[in-house]
Amino acid sequence: MMTRAPAGPSPVGNHLRRLRFEHGEMSQDALARRVGITRQTIVAIEGGRYAPSLELAMRLAHVFGRGVDDVFFWIDPPVA
Repeated sequence: MMTRAPAGPSPVGNHLRRLRFEHGEMSQDALARRVGITRQTIVAIEGGRYAPSLELAMRLAHVFGRGVDDVFFWIDPPVA
């Protein structure tokens, strides 16, 4: 289970809030329980203060029947 989210902006954006509302106005708490994390972690991810691990990103995407790229995106893609 995840604990405190690190401070500072994440370079990863997401569509979690929109997806929650498209799925019956799912609460942050309900989503958190479905993937085994705290509501505070959902708040941090939605607020752009925390980028989830790959495993958590996959679990979150699975809840909505979407791919990870449909839920998460780079805000400023890194330059290769």
